[in-house]
Amino acid sequence: MSLLEIKKKIGGVKNTRKITKAMQLVAASKRLQFQRKALSTREFVAAQLSVLNQNLNSDAQSVYTEKRSKGYTTFVLYSSDKGLCGALNNKLIKALFDSKQWLELDESQRKLIVIGKKALAAANSRKVPVFKEFTKLSENMSELQALEIVSELISVYLNPECKEVKLIAPHYKNSFTFYPVVKTFLPFSQEMLDSHLGSLEMNLEARSNSYMLFEPNAEVVLDKLYEQISQALFLQALYELKASEYSSRMIAMKNATESADKIIKNLTLDLNKSRQAAITQEIAELAGAQAAME
Repeated sequence: MSLLEIKKKIGGVKNTRKITKAMQLVAASKRLQFQRKALSTREFVAAQLSVLNQNLNSDAQSVYTEKRSKGYTTFVLYSSDKGLCGALNNKLIKALFDSKQWLELDESQRKLIVIGKKALAAANSRKVPVFKEFTKLSENMSELQALEIVSELISVYLNPECKEVKLIAPHYKNSFTFYPVVKTFLPFSQEMLDSHLGSLEMNLEARSNSYMLFEPNAEVVLDKLYEQISQALFLQALYELKASEYSSRMIAMKNATESADKIIKNLTLDLNKSRQAAITQEIAELAGAQAAME
């Protein structure tokens, strides 16, 4: 490799490093933003679920707690719209398509709703029919926008032919640890509450054993609470997805920047060696020419 080629390669790697470093800093900033949202939403969801946990077995009847023995299962698969976020999307996709809950059902017994372009692409590549798709969701989604999507998810469950709705989303622990989970979204049951409350890792003892009076009645209040909790669970999963996405991207770009530094260092060594070899050759040629003249 000539000196000119090495210089061009060093320049190209340095330009790439500037991009990866900038993406790393942006991802780190976004990660903090969504980490705060995810953790604060957890506390809100935990408070609501603890209230519901005390009243789930009350005499109030609701379609949101209806147990259905027959019907199809609707899976809601979360993913990012963009790449460069490590193995996050692959883990989420495998968590669904390799799960017993998915494989044990016939095609007529399951429906798929995707959130994010990567989930849509994965479904298309596997030739899995997509019932509904939500892509290009705003990162600063308002409660009204979230309510519109949740309303569509609830409408899917309100169809008597739908047995249950499950979410496949990441559980965010910290910048380096997040893993996919499959949770029941609807209907509400004691098993569903225990699953969500356990994963929230919150201490709920102080919130229990309080007497509650419902106005106008328990059925009306609990129905509204079911809708509100559904919206909160959807937003919580979305925020944890974004926190996991930007954490993965931050780590991926950090590794790419470090790799670029190593390549630049090695190329610089090659450049110095080539320069030294060229100088040595020139000296040898001059010495040879001088000896010939003598």
